Amino acid sequence: MTIKVVRGNPTPEELAAALAVVRARAAAAAAAPSGAEGGPRDAWSDPARIAGQRLPQPGQASWTRTYWPA
Repeated sequence: MTIKVVRGNPTPEELAAALAVVRARAAAAAAAPSGAEGGPRDAWSDPARIAGQRLPQPGQASWTRTYWPA
């Protein structure tokens, strides 16, 4: 792996910190199982979970059916 500093003049500590982050990310990506990304969604993050609910219908007392805390 070759890393080139294109702009600036980092100190040895700054360069070491940047390299540590890059190496840690590379190691984590290599250790991750191949099916880790793009898997099924959790139920709580699925937009279809709330899409099926009906919204309050407009009318004279529709403000009483809003979601404001009591």
